[in-house]
Amino acid sequence: MTRKRLLDHRILFSLLLGLSARLPVSTAADVDWPTHGGTYLEQRFSPLHDIDTASVKRLGLTWYADLDTNRGQESTPLVVDGKMFVTTAWSKVWALDAATGRVIWTYDPKVPGRTGFSACCDVVNRGAAYYDGKVYVGTLDGRLIALNAKSGKLLWSQVTVDITKPYTITGAPRVVRGKVIIGNGGADYGVRGYVTAYDARSGAKVWRFYTVPGDPNAKPDGEVSDAILRSRASGTWYGEFWKLGGGGTVYDAIVYDQELNQLYLGVGNGSPWNQRIRSEGKGDNLFLSSVVAVDPDTGRYLWHFQETPGETWDFTATQPITLATLTIDGKPRKVLMQAPKNGFFYVIDRTNGKLISAQNYVPVNWATGVDPTSGRPIENPQARFAQAPFVSMPGGSGGHNWQPMSFSPATGLVYIPAQELPFLYANEQHFAIHPGGWNTGVDMLALIPPDSPEVRIAIKASLKGRLLAWDPVNQKAVWKVEHAGPWNGGVLSTAGNLVFQGTAEGGFEAYDARTGELLWSFAAQSGVMAGPISYSVGGRQYVAVLAGYGGAIPLALASFDGPQRRPNGRVLVFALEGHAALPPFVSTPGAPAPGTDTWPADTAARGRDLYGINCIGCHGLATLSAGVLPDLRRSGALASKDAWRSIVIGGALSDTGMISFSKYLSADDAEAIRAYVTNAARAAEHP
Repeated sequence: MTRKRLLDHRILFSLLLGLSARLPVSTAADVDWPTHGGTYLEQRFSPLHDIDTASVKRLGLTWYADLDTNRGQESTPLVVDGKMFVTTAWSKVWALDAATGRVIWTYDPKVPGRTGFSACCDVVNRGAAYYDGKVYVGTLDGRLIALNAKSGKLLWSQVTVDITKPYTITGAPRVVRGKVIIGNGGADYGVRGYVTAYDARSGAKVWRFYTVPGDPNAKPDGEVSDAILRSRASGTWYGEFWKLGGGGTVYDAIVYDQELNQLYLGVGNGSPWNQRIRSEGKGDNLFLSSVVAVDPDTGRYLWHFQETPGETWDFTATQPITLATLTIDGKPRKVLMQAPKNGFFYVIDRTNGKLISAQNYVPVNWATGVDPTSGRPIENPQARFAQAPFVSMPGGSGGHNWQPMSFSPATGLVYIPAQELPFLYANEQHFAIHPGGWNTGVDMLALIPPDSPEVRIAIKASLKGRLLAWDPVNQKAVWKVEHAGPWNGGVLSTAGNLVFQGTAEGGFEAYDARTGELLWSFAAQSGVMAGPISYSVGGRQYVAVLAGYGGAIPLALASFDGPQRRPNGRVLVFALEGHAALPPFVSTPGAPAPGTDTWPADTAARGRDLYGINCIGCHGLATLSAGVLPDLRRSGALASKDAWRSIVIGGALSDTGMISFSKYLSADDAEAIRAYVTNAARAAEHP
C-alpha cells in the first residue's frame, strides 16, 4: 500500500470513528458534518481534499444567509443529508439547503429577553445535535428541546435547570447511545454545576451527575454522583461553599469516546472565583477545573484529572477536548488533548486519566510548570493574590477559550486559537452576595483603567491573539500566526493541508497546515468567531462558517478603535469557483447625544465606578461600545433624566434584554452613571 493510500485510509477511519449506528454515514459524493466536532473524536478535521493548497486560490463565496440579529454568533453548523442546521443568538434554529442556502424552516424558542442578564458572555449558542431525524438544542433559559429535522416542529421540551437560579445554556448538546447529554452555565453568578442525560426519543431523564458537593447538612441528591462526591470530593471543600453553589458548570466540553465507551466532562470554574471566599482558601475543591470521565449509560464516575486544584482565577477546563491515538515513545497511546484556560496543553491517557505530558502553550506566570508525577501545577506563591494584587498570565479569559481547536491526523499538529489577555486579580474586601448578579469575589473596580487614550493604546497592545500550530507529542510550537485582535475564531483543518480560521477583524482565512503561510482570505464584514466546517453535497466540497461578533471579551474590550455598527450575523458558505458577493456595508454610527445637563465632578466619578461594575460587560470599557449592543454615548435617552431612569430603573427595555437594575442601583446611582456617560459623550464630540 502506498504512503498516500495509507494516509487516505487513516483519514477516512478518523472521520468514521465515533459515529454510532444511528448517526448518518456519508457516501463518497455526500460527506456530512453530523456532530459538533465532525465525529465523536471532535478533531474538527475534514477528509475532503478538493480544496487544497493549490486550488484554494479559486475558493469563493457561493451562498450566504442573513440572520435576524447582530448578537454574537458562535455556532458550529451541522450538515446531514444535504441539510444544514444552525443555531443562532437567543437559541434560535435555522434549517437550510446546504447546497443553495434556501431556508427550509426556522424555530424560535422565544427565550425571554430578561434571560440575557444571566448570560455572562452574550446570548450566544454554540450548536445543535442531530440524531435519528431529530435536532436537539439547549436554550439560553435552560430548556433542552427536540425538533423534527424535516419540519422544525417541536417534539418535546425539558426544563433542565432550577429556574429560580441564574443558570443558562450556551453549549451544544451531544447524543450518545440514545441519550442527549446537556450541561449548563452560570458559575460566575452563583450556581452548582451538573450534567444530565435525557432519553433521545422521549425526553425522560436518565441520569444526572453533579460536579461539586452540595450542602453537607442536606439530604443526598439521590443521583449517580452521590457516592463519588461523598468519598472523593466533599473532603476537599471547606466553609459554607454551597451558599453560592460552588460552581463547576459544564457549559461546553462534553465528548464521547466510542473506543472506550467513556464520556468526558470538562468542568468549569468555582463560584465565587476567589477560593478564600468560596472555600476558606483551602482544599482542591473537586471536581472544579477537571476532566471527569463517566459511564455514558449510567453516569457512574470512572476517573478524573484536575488541571487547576483549588481554582481561584476562573481557569475552567471547559475548553474543547479532542481524542486521538498518538505514537509516544514508540508506542500508540489513546489520548485526550486539551488546551484549557490555565495556559498548559495537556496530553492525558484516556484509558485511565493519567497525565502523559503538559507544557505551556502561551506565556504563563501563575505557575512555573506542571509536575510530571503528580500532575499538579507548580504555583507561583504570589499568584493567589492573598497579600497583594497579582497580574496573571493568562487571565480569566484564558490562553484559549471556547473557540474550537483542530487536530489534523495528516500533519499530527493541533491548531489552537490562542490568546494573551492578562488579568489583574485583587481581593474584593467587603464581599456580599448579589443575588442574580456577578459574584466573583474579585475586585472589579481594580480593572477599570483611567479614561486616557494612551492607557487604551497600552491595553490594546497587551492583548494578543494568534493561530498556533502545536506538536502534541513533543509539546512545542511548530508555527504561529499573530492576529491584530485578541479574540480570534475557531479552527478547521482538512486533508487538503489547509487550516481555516476567522478573525476579530472580520477576516476568514486559509493557511498552509504545514507552514502557516497565508494562502487565501475573505472579508466577512464582521468578526468571525465560530468554528468552520467542511462538507460535500453531490460531490462538491463546501466550507462554511458563521460570521457575527459578540461574546464576553468582544462586548467589553473590542472597541478601542472607535464606535462601529455591526451587521447582522450571516452563514457564509464557500466553494471552488464560487462567485457570490456580499452587499456593501458601511458603518455609520450616530453622533454623540450628551444633552445640556451638568453634574458635580464627584457625581460623575461615582458614576464611573458604578458603570465599571454594572455596565462594562455589555456596553464596553470606558463607554466604548463594540457596536453590538448600544453605544450609550449615542443613546437617545442620554439627554433625558426621565427616559434614562425609565430604562435603567424602570426596565422599559426588559423585553430586549436590558432588565431593570433597581435591585442593584438606586435612582441616584443611575443618574451618576448618566453623568459619567454624558461626559464621555462630550469628549467623543471633541476628541
